[in-house]
Amino acid sequence: MNRNPDTGLHQGPTAGPDQRLDQGPAQRGPHQGLTVGRSQGPDRGPDQRLGQGPGPNGHAGGVETAAADPRPEPHGASPSALRFGYGTNGLTDLRLDDALALLADLGYDGVGLTLDHMHLDPLAPDLAARTRRIAHRLDALGLGVTVETGARYVLDPRRKHGPTLLDPDPEDRARRTDLLVRAVRVAADLGAHAVHCFSGVVQPGTDEDTAWKRLAESLAPVLDAAADAGVPLAVEPEPGHLLACLADFHVLRRALGDPENLGLTLDIGHCQCLEPLPPADCVREAAPWLRHVQIEDMRRGVHEHLPFGDGEIDFPPVLEALAATGYQGLTVVELPRHSHAGPHFAERSLPFLRRAAAAAPTTRNHRGEPSATL
Repeated sequence: MNRNPDTGLHQGPTAGPDQRLDQGPAQRGPHQGLTVGRSQGPDRGPDQRLGQGPGPNGHAGGVETAAADPRPEPHGASPSALRFGYGTNGLTDLRLDDALALLADLGYDGVGLTLDHMHLDPLAPDLAARTRRIAHRLDALGLGVTVETGARYVLDPRRKHGPTLLDPDPEDRARRTDLLVRAVRVAADLGAHAVHCFSGVVQPGTDEDTAWKRLAESLAPVLDAAADAGVPLAVEPEPGHLLACLADFHVLRRALGDPENLGLTLDIGHCQCLEPLPPADCVREAAPWLRHVQIEDMRRGVHEHLPFGDGEIDFPPVLEALAATGYQGLTVVELPRHSHAGPHFAERSLPFLRRAAAAAPTTRNHRGEPSATL
């Protein structure tokens, strides 16, 4: 299947909120992708989408945003065992020190740290020294951390998320591999519980068998570095990418020989967007490989990261399922397109998640399951 070469990890500032996915059959084969289209004019609002109507979970699950209490709660106040974080890709107008202080003051348990030029630049000099300083800052604030690698233009100022692990030029693929190896070293120095990454979009003229081969070969040095560092690599299924869904993750896992340090980043919004199963069932299916979780609201068939309550996800069952797996890593809010109002959405998001977790039926935690992370 042909894929749109303009599809990126996140929609850039020029992409409208109504970028959406054409819905294929309910059961996708591991090599079937979803094509991404754009609206033909400004009169199409975000509620217009292709394929299925509202997702199987209906609307926001009875967790009202209008009554949100914005006051911060102390660390450990969550009624579940889940640990909530916020992504720095949604706080890009803040200095990193200020962003970390904000999250600690609001009561977050941690941060999803995207390596990028405005925060912890992975390509600038003295990376090790800068990383040590951030490690001390995180420790002083009591924040856990996941290292994320979804920066839009950190490697190429002209190509969003380029180059990828799938690029035809081996030198370009090597640049992405090098970035991920750097991320693993940063994660080890920070004491991060995982390193997040994604596959990239299949380039025009590249068949999918070649793309899968390039992905496996490009990730091999990263997995070696992750094994040496003792940090799991958590690959994210991303709409429009080669590795777009949970079934695709298993294609990669088997191609690599099921390495122990290869895990999964599960984005709850992406589950609502394109997976055949409801998000809570996706959590249960992903549990043995779960190493990192991203969370936001979303609509069926529309790849747009939304604030909680603006989409269709029923969050209490999702958080119940996540807590039941024994997952011990961070569940990180990902709202990169709302960075202009990042402090506001960071303040709103944590109370929402805590109320959603409290609204979930009590479920016994199965500690020690394979999903437990460092």
